[in-house]
Amino acid sequence: MLPPLILIVGPTAVGKTELAIQLAERLNGEIISADSRLFYRGMDIGTAKPSPEELARVPHYLIDIVNPDETLSLAVFQQKAKEIIADIHLRGKLPFLVGGTGQYIRAVTQGWTPPEVVPDTRMRNELERIASRDENSAEWLHAKLQILDSEAAEKIDARNVRRTIRALEVILTTGRKFSEQRGQVDSPYHLITIGLTRPRPELYQRVDERIELMFANGLVDEVKALLKRYSPTLPSMSAIGYRECVRVANGEWNIEQAKVEMRRATRVFVRRQANWFKESDPNITWFKVEDGVGKEIEKYIRQLIDF
Repeated sequence: MLPPLILIVGPTAVGKTELAIQLAERLNGEIISADSRLFYRGMDIGTAKPSPEELARVPHYLIDIVNPDETLSLAVFQQKAKEIIADIHLRGKLPFLVGGTGQYIRAVTQGWTPPEVVPDTRMRNELERIASRDENSAEWLHAKLQILDSEAAEKIDARNVRRTIRALEVILTTGRKFSEQRGQVDSPYHLITIGLTRPRPELYQRVDERIELMFANGLVDEVKALLKRYSPTLPSMSAIGYRECVRVANGEWNIEQAKVEMRRATRVFVRRQANWFKESDPNITWFKVEDGVGKEIEKYIRQLIDF
């Protein structure tokens, strides 16, 4: 019998946080975040980080674990998550892995490992030089990745320059697609994967409402405070919401322009998440988020795990 692990997946703004907390409360569970945006201290409003009240309801892990100028590699996340899951099991509780960052979830559940390619400093420096030429250079590099490896490009945000460069570096060094080079093993867990869904118009409306709330809660001030300590060129500051508000802070955009771009970018992100978690995936049981869905999911989990 493999130890159980409950996955809660789905697009941003679908309602994963509240449902995961409800289920963990009812099922004696604890939550491990697999949302890469939640790793960073001080980046709270723009990431829709769970509130202190929500975090107090059940134990949460891998939130606020690094500063914005630090990097948490996929391999380090994978090791930390596995150690936490093992500890939760030892204490007789049920682990919930929750998030929308596909590669981090796959790293834990399928044993993904990054390609073992020695960094080519000269090549990386050249790619970074190209990326820094102007504001369109990052998208130009991503277009090259699309030509060389469309599967990898679909799963990497065009503005995530660090990951785009790493994928190109691996491809150009090895002559093989980046998407084909991740190691994978059988899952060490009894996986129960819950997918949350809403009609796309409803989801977009929730996205728009969330963006409005972010600004009302002081997103621009949060970004200004971060800019006093950190460079706007950090990978963490390229996250949706932060990169737009950097331009507001610099006087390049007004708030309405930032909101428009955030809405556009988030819709692109939602579509990219759908490439990771497909509604046709037989390993995911999908539930429409509506009244009573929490009890329905709880019943489903209890049928699959001996409590």
